[in-house]
Amino acid sequence: MPAVINMDELTDVDKAKMSNHYFVRQTSKCCTEFMEAVQAGVEEDTLVKGIAEDKNPFKELKGGCVVC
Repeated sequence: MPAVINMDELTDVDKAKMSNHYFVRQTSKCCTEFMEAVQAGVEEDTLVKGIAEDKNPFKELKGGCVVC
């Protein structure tokens, strides 16, 4: 059974260390989940694999502007 910590008895430095440790664990977990989500959808993600040249609506057209 883990020891019970009385927060009132901790110094500000100890509290900051505990807060930092918690933040690092949560950030690591979040990053892992984010990477798993990106890797799961990599085949459909145009930001990862790009857009086919023939389907790119923003490609530069050859030629100039014609005013009628």
